Amino acid sequence: MAINQNHPFEELDGVKCAVVERNVTSERVEFLRTLLEHNKFQVVVIPSPPPKAAAKSAAAADGEPAPETPTSNPQPPTYTIGVTDVTFNSVNAVYGRLLRTKDGHVVTRDYWLQKETVSLDDVPYYE
Repeated sequence: MAINQNHPFEELDGVKCAVVERNVTSERVEFLRTLLEHNKFQVVVIPSPPPKAAAKSAAAADGEPAPETPTSNPQPPTYTIGVTDVTFNSVNAVYGRLLRTKDGHVVTRDYWLQKETVSLDDVPYYE
């Protein structure tokens, strides 16, 4: 359990890890895995538990059995990503300009969020 919600850590696959992101798609997992492994972090990825349905919790509060819901719209699987360095914080790493891309540029906020495909680090975020 983290001291605050800005620096979460937990045990993933039996290893104490700093949580990088939760409930991400497999494409995001591959992007973050390659980026973090390039920056010498050991990455751990586990499947996230399925989200709880609001209908089930409302019915359980009334004392009624949960209604069966059709699975016509299954949710894609999501994952939790962590790194074994428990001091890692993604906000500090991005805004502190600690991460690098494979071509040597500093990882910017837009690159981290995958809004751009090339990290343009000419101007720091504070200017």
